[in-house]
Amino acid sequence: MPAFALAHLHNPQVNEDILRYLGRIQATLEPFGGRFLAHGPEVTVLEGDWPGSLVILEFPDRDQALAWYESPAYQEILPLRTRHISGSAIIFDGVPPDYDPSRRAAARAQSTD
Repeated sequence: MPAFALAHLHNPQVNEDILRYLGRIQATLEPFGGRFLAHGPEVTVLEGDWPGSLVILEFPDRDQALAWYESPAYQEILPLRTRHISGSAIIFDGVPPDYDPSRRAAARAQSTD
């Protein structure tokens, strides 16, 4: 099942460190099967507040996503971003291709009976 890394970056600013980070991040993803799905797209806010920028990465599974984040190659470049851009980053599992939320609702309703 695929896993995703999501970053909500609050104050993205381009500078020399960020350009170096961007120039090196792809090479850190490739050994773990990671790829960009979204990288700073324009968003339409429908509910709530959304200051900043969005990044979404996809990996074959959670283990690969965590291994990428913890890898020496990524940890080496991470400070290039975190010194200049604040935000939150999470890793989460996706859903299988046959996922149907009504089955989940039915299972939860049955467990509360």
